Amino acid sequence: MAVERSNLLSMMKLSIKVLIQSSLSLGRTLDSDYPPLQQFFVVLEHCLKHGLKVRKSFITQNKSIWGPLELVEKLCPESADMATSARDLPGLKTGLGRARAWLHLALMQKKMADYLKALLDRKDLLGEFYDPGALVLEEEGVVMGGLLVGLNVIDANLCIKGEDLDSQVGVIDFSLYLKDPVTTETTKDDAKITAILDQKHYTEELNRHLSCTVSDLQAKMDSIEKTNSKLIEELTAATDRINALREEQETLRQENEMILQSSQKKEEATLEDSAVELETYRQTRQGLDEMYSIVWKQYQEEKRIRQELERELELQVGLKQEMEMAMRLLEKDTHEKQDTLQALRLQLDQVKTLNLQMFNKSQDCEREAQRKHEEARQLEEKMSQMESTMKEMEQRLQDSESDRRQVDQADRDMRSQLEERVEALRKQLSDLDTMRLGLESDLLSEKEQRQGLQRALQREQDNSNELRTQLQQLQGLRTELQDVRQEKQQLLQTCQEQETALQEMGLHLSQSKLKMEDFKEVNKALKGQAWLKDDEATQCKQCMKEFSIARRKHHCRNCGDIYCNNCSSNELALPSYPRPVRVCDTCHSLLLQRSVSSVTS
Repeated sequence: MAVERSNLLSMMKLSIKVLIQSSLSLGRTLDSDYPPLQQFFVVLEHCLKHGLKVRKSFITQNKSIWGPLELVEKLCPESADMATSARDLPGLKTGLGRARAWLHLALMQKKMADYLKALLDRKDLLGEFYDPGALVLEEEGVVMGGLLVGLNVIDANLCIKGEDLDSQVGVIDFSLYLKDPVTTETTKDDAKITAILDQKHYTEELNRHLSCTVSDLQAKMDSIEKTNSKLIEELTAATDRINALREEQETLRQENEMILQSSQKKEEATLEDSAVELETYRQTRQGLDEMYSIVWKQYQEEKRIRQELERELELQVGLKQEMEMAMRLLEKDTHEKQDTLQALRLQLDQVKTLNLQMFNKSQDCEREAQRKHEEARQLEEKMSQMESTMKEMEQRLQDSESDRRQVDQADRDMRSQLEERVEALRKQLSDLDTMRLGLESDLLSEKEQRQGLQRALQREQDNSNELRTQLQQLQGLRTELQDVRQEKQQLLQTCQEQETALQEMGLHLSQSKLKMEDFKEVNKALKGQAWLKDDEATQCKQCMKEFSIARRKHHCRNCGDIYCNNCSSNELALPSYPRPVRVCDTCHSLLLQRSVSSVTS
């Protein structure tokens, strides 16, 4: 099976290579009679038949590749039309013929590689049709699917006949791949064959075009004959209709003459009546013109009065809307100020409680610092006492050292004396035995005294070590005292910062109170001051000049009086308006003084 797979794959590679090279050198669309194309389909059929299971029936054994190719219709729905075309092709009786037709259609549509790759990827479905070790189930099948992609560069126009596909014998012609094209055929023969085939295709195409044009001309001739007969019939009908219309025209001419005579008589009578009516119309028109002029003057006067009333009404409505807007903005501002006052009061209470807590904490810290200071003072006193005791112990140690040195010196002197007296004592041995015993006892007492001095010295060293540890503890207490003092300084600094913050908040609170008083005064002024109407003012309130077309009227948005342009050219931002508005000179100076006084306070 492995050898067969490798041989079939090699033949597939060779057939595809020869087919692509020959088609590219030929440079035209391939047809069914092209030998490399026929051999390619034979090799592909052998590859698909390799390892195919035999399906047994009651009559015969069926071994066809149409079963696996039918699965492509389920895997690729776009191939359904091609499968139905191969299935419904007339003259096909066997499954092998349908499979061959399907392969021809797939090559013409340049979809063979895609469809077979989708089929080769589903080895679970192919296992029903192929034995294990078949070419399509192994790696050679994947390689074959990749080789088929190169066939997309070939253009094929194949003639599919059912009888030919059923009766084809699938035998591979190895002579096509073994012969040398250089020795067997010359380039001139290839050029002649190509030219003859091109001429054949050109003549066939030309013949087909000529037959199409002949059929079109025959159809046009038939339609022209039909339209000609219809036009003849319409012409006879038109001539009959023209004769009838001529007769009707003659009768209408006679009736027209009779009507013309009667109309002339009626016209003379109507002219006389119209002259009389014209005279009466002129008389009535003169009276109507006089009445119309009077009515028109009254209408113009009423229209002017109505326009003035409408302008005054619009002005009143605008002033009312401005007043309502100002009141709403003022109320909103007062509510916001009240909310800010409540928030500031809450913040003030919180700051007071925080300040009280900080004050209590600072007092606790001061008490703790005093206690630590007292402990440090006691530790310093204790340290001074320990230093004095250390000095005394050192003095005692020095005294003991001097005593020990004196004893050692005395011991050395005594030994020298004894050595000097050894010879004399040898002579007086009997007398000196008692003396030796006394000296030994004295020596033992001296040794015991020396050991006692050493123990006292060890005790003094232990006391000095304890004093050193206490001194280290005292230094640690000093560092703790310094940390406590630094914490106290930080607490005092935070307390001062909070006091400054409280002062700033009190300043902001006083400023907000001043602004609230200003808003109240503005509200009172707005409630107390009335908006002066245009008709009530004939001259400027400040310069007392008469208003005219050149000197226009302008309202002060603060006091509501009317001024000229020169006396009300300033603009200020008022609480009741979202942007700066026109104010008179008096209100401008008054508002500026108020703002300056509030800032200084």
